[in-house]
Amino acid sequence: MDKAVNVLSLVSYKFLPPDMGGQKGIAFFNRYLAKQLKLLCVTTLDNDNTEDEGYPVKKILSNSKLRYANPFYFFTLNRIIRDKNITHLIIEHPYYGWLGILLKWFSKPDSYRVKLVVHSHNIEALRFKTMNKWWWGILWNYEKFTHSNADLNFFIHDDDRNYAIENFKLLPAKCITITYGFEQPAVPTADEKAAARKLICHAHKIDPTEKILLFNGTLGYKPNLDALDIILEKINPLLLANAGFNYKIIICGNKLPVEYAGLVDHKDKNIIYAGFVPDINPYFKGADIFINPVIDGGGIKTKLVEALGYGLSVVSTKSGAIGIPAELTANKMKVIADNDWESFASQVISMNTETATPNEFFDHFYWGNIAGKAAKAIASCL
Repeated sequence: MDKAVNVLSLVSYKFLPPDMGGQKGIAFFNRYLAKQLKLLCVTTLDNDNTEDEGYPVKKILSNSKLRYANPFYFFTLNRIIRDKNITHLIIEHPYYGWLGILLKWFSKPDSYRVKLVVHSHNIEALRFKTMNKWWWGILWNYEKFTHSNADLNFFIHDDDRNYAIENFKLLPAKCITITYGFEQPAVPTADEKAAARKLICHAHKIDPTEKILLFNGTLGYKPNLDALDIILEKINPLLLANAGFNYKIIICGNKLPVEYAGLVDHKDKNIIYAGFVPDINPYFKGADIFINPVIDGGGIKTKLVEALGYGLSVVSTKSGAIGIPAELTANKMKVIADNDWESFASQVISMNTETATPNEFFDHFYWGNIAGKAAKAIASCL
């Protein structure tokens, strides 16, 4: 048997070029994993700029929602597995669990079965439970079935891993924490941060002496929209009541519902709605504090990893900080109890923004280290 490791990554939706946190999680994971192992990706037709990723990308899957129930993909993927001598199949989320399990059971019966790896971004059923979806229990059982039939399960943080071991009855040896990451191994230089700050102050007519608070997220996603409501209705009024605190809150994000169009951009109330920005990096580099009043949605908040990686101080709810070990952030991130908005606002006002993100943070969250851990786990699963 050929012991060479050949990975097929099955991504069932658009992720290239990556804009949102989940898309970045897949794009960067694959990009760095491909530096460690031979990797081929199969994804949907609507992906763009696939030639820049450093590994081959085949755009085979339909953009239609019916792709999740298309049995003919079994034959297409089975042929690729045979032709490319694939040893490991990675699926993102549990949704293609049925397909991954069939390919595991029936691929290469004449030699050896492909190993199934489930790359979980959160416990999907619990995420939809927090969003009050009635069918979350059906998904929970399907998710359990998918993970139970996998040879290896990657979870985004230890809480999800421990939950799956206890509730899905998984073997701990088959469950590995593979977190979301950050591309740079250190914070930007002081000159880079100063240039970014100058850029956004000019773009939004912000006084350079004001504190710049940032919130970023896809605003068509209910947990992020709920967080925006909290900023507008709870946190900002408390900040406005403190006459000695000079600040602006910049909101970045697309898919803002129409009914919010006249509510968000209140410059007289220190709120600036920047909308979708093609390059979010200058905002992360140039702001002072990232505020994260998210209280539901599940999974690691990718924007917190990016904020800390760029050297921002962070004030977050307890629910919003899941997956970010406190010992890796020192005083750079302050965690406030959910719904305690007075303490949240007070912490924003008193936050020391001069502290540095600890080196231990980058040891844990740098994509190169994360991919190395994943590659080692995959190579040992043969």
